[in-house]
Amino acid sequence: MTATVSYDDVAVGTEMPARTFPVQRLDLIRYCGASGDFNVIHWNQRKAQAVGLPDVIAHGMFVMALVGRFVTDWAGDPGAVVDYGVRFSTMLVVPDDDVGANLEVSGVVTEKLEGRRVRVELAARGPETKVLTQARAVVQLA
Repeated sequence: MTATVSYDDVAVGTEMPARTFPVQRLDLIRYCGASGDFNVIHWNQRKAQAVGLPDVIAHGMFVMALVGRFVTDWAGDPGAVVDYGVRFSTMLVVPDDDVGANLEVSGVVTEKLEGRRVRVELAARGPETKVLTQARAVVQLA
């Protein structure tokens, strides 16, 4: 976790340092257990391909959680996020190899709000395309 970001130290246009989250099949299996979502498209390549997917895909909520973690790590406080929402634009395909898929996350402060809050716009990309659109959060800063 990073040091707490101060409201006084950010301006509209402040970029949040980009971060890469590696995602492997083991991460998806662990998430299956944590979430109770054992849909086979998240861990079985044969079944995922049988329904027309290119390979196993990450859970949407897992991807959303990684982006949320990016924001809370930046803010320095897991309770700092007061509003968060995304739209899913495509799936994060996770191949069964030693690499998996990388989720590249970045963000920028787009508005300073009352009460020491800021609005941030977020971007999340898989290896080939945007995974999320309209990803935004409101963050309470110190």
